[in-house]
Amino acid sequence: GCAVICAMCIMSASHLQAQDAGDEAKEMFNKGKARDQKEIDEAIKGWWTNSMKTHDQRVEWWRKAKFGMFIHWGIYSLPAGEWKGKKVSGYAEHLMRKEQITRKDYLEVAHQFNPVNFNADEWARTAKNAGMRYMIITSKHHDGFAMFDSHVSDFNIMKQTPFGRDPMKELSAACKKYGIKFGFYYSHAFDWEHPDAPGNDWEYNNPGGDKNLFGGVSWYDQHPELLVKAQKYVNDKAIPQIKELLLKYHPDILWFDTPQKLPLSENIKILKAIRETDPNVVVNGRLVRNASANFGDYKNTADRPAEFYPVSGDWEAIPTTNESYGYSKFDSSHKPVSHFIRLLASAASRGGNLLLNIGPKGDGTFDARDMKILNGIGSWMNKNSESIYGTTAGKIPFQNWGVSTTKDNKIYLHVYNWPSDKKLYVGGLKTLPSKVYFLAGTKSALTFTKKGNDVIINLPLNAPDTINTVIIAEFKSRIEADSVSVISPNISQTRLLAFDAKQQGKGFGFGDGKTDRYYVEGWKSKDQSLSWAFRTEEPAEYKMLIAYVTGDKVGGNYEITIDDIKLTKNVNANTTVKPVWDNLVTTKLNAGLHTITIKPLEIKGTELMKPLEIQLTKHN
Repeated sequence: GCAVICAMCIMSASHLQAQDAGDEAKEMFNKGKARDQKEIDEAIKGWWTNSMKTHDQRVEWWRKAKFGMFIHWGIYSLPAGEWKGKKVSGYAEHLMRKEQITRKDYLEVAHQFNPVNFNADEWARTAKNAGMRYMIITSKHHDGFAMFDSHVSDFNIMKQTPFGRDPMKELSAACKKYGIKFGFYYSHAFDWEHPDAPGNDWEYNNPGGDKNLFGGVSWYDQHPELLVKAQKYVNDKAIPQIKELLLKYHPDILWFDTPQKLPLSENIKILKAIRETDPNVVVNGRLVRNASANFGDYKNTADRPAEFYPVSGDWEAIPTTNESYGYSKFDSSHKPVSHFIRLLASAASRGGNLLLNIGPKGDGTFDARDMKILNGIGSWMNKNSESIYGTTAGKIPFQNWGVSTTKDNKIYLHVYNWPSDKKLYVGGLKTLPSKVYFLAGTKSALTFTKKGNDVIINLPLNAPDTINTVIIAEFKSRIEADSVSVISPNISQTRLLAFDAKQQGKGFGFGDGKTDRYYVEGWKSKDQSLSWAFRTEEPAEYKMLIAYVTGDKVGGNYEITIDDIKLTKNVNANTTVKPVWDNLVTTKLNAGLHTITIKPLEIKGTELMKPLEIQLTKHN
């Protein structure tokens, strides 16, 4: 399970706490800032800037891969969300923390861990068949238990389990055999078994845990004397084990998490040790970052996303098949195959990668429900992977029938919503394709016509693939496209996400994109507004709804403008329903350009609301 807070946010939070505590605390904060700055300067003036000279070569395989398998597997997979006959909810890999299990008792679990059905070849083959091009597995999660043959700490699978094999070595070899890039998740900042590491506050009274001892998130600025202990852990365990992983298994990628548990200065030192040991390993964005810079090779967005907020550059999202990362026998919230096929295409359409998590069982097998999802994605990828691998973000604007990806002289149209009248409006496409055809199946040519800035493709009555049919538009000349969203007249419903709204004014932030959290937040001032511009093809009547999330401290009223219609609406804050769906208006929109704008009139509480989307449903 993965929590994300940028180091700079933490520094500013500690700054506020520090000011309250008077000069002494302020002084400590300044020392902390100076400590971090020293490491930042040294990195930028030397080793890190040098390491970025080979950045593009390093991440080239990762950029093309697009789709990977994330695996959370450890001794926590055996209890699988149960402790002493009791169901433990939430992330199953957090069992030790949630139940405040001592190191001694946790070792008892290790002594029973014997995944006799583990078969590295089968795991790698399963990933390959699902269309995954890379695999990242937990070599050591927050529990501090190494799932590899570590000579740094005897808290590992070889010394403490009857299994007595090194699954990381076997997986590394299997992935090579199947041409899959391989790497490790390593919990560098959290370690619940180590007496000096952040996180364990039930046995060692250490900072960085749930009790928020020693000033909570900014413990290292308020209590620099405790930092010496954490540095000892970093120097004695974290860095030596990371070097062990690099030198022994030669991974293609390293994946880190929860950097806020350590000061920025320590995270930078860890990255420096990695770059000295292996300049070519890809490192994710959750090791070193602050408000002004990310020292990783790419950015990580949120966990378990349903929608993606706008991110520039290289990025990766990490959904999981249900709601836990480690295996939980109680979690049956597995999403349908269609959810992941569309999530993969949608990530690629925005220039991102998808790293889909599986939590294998304690006996070394994959859950049948996970296998069903992987096989379903695999059968789609088997026919359509060309529209994913090596692609870049779609060149055409937002369309209400689906998404698009681009590669060379081709645009791949991923059609989720099949038009009932057999006409696919590809809006904003100024260049006429030389040919159009289905990616899967016959590849027989589809006829099309040009109408203004749109290309209209003639389709058969039924979608060849009801989840995501891919159509290729191939071009002889340079592809030119508009940037205005297009609402096709033959798709009954259109979702205008808050993530894709144009923001006016400063202070907006994004929710993490999880179900019911794909909102824009921080709407605290009347100077801030959101707007969506779009084009319709022909006159039609639409029913408009708004969806938003509220809370105790949210409320007010706002003005929504749809072309020349003005409405004043109250935020429905006194509701327990999440999210709130509110009826706006039913109105006729003529063919042409339209703008919807929301402006606050009065903000009661900390913010107006957290808008999710505006939905337009065609009124027949």
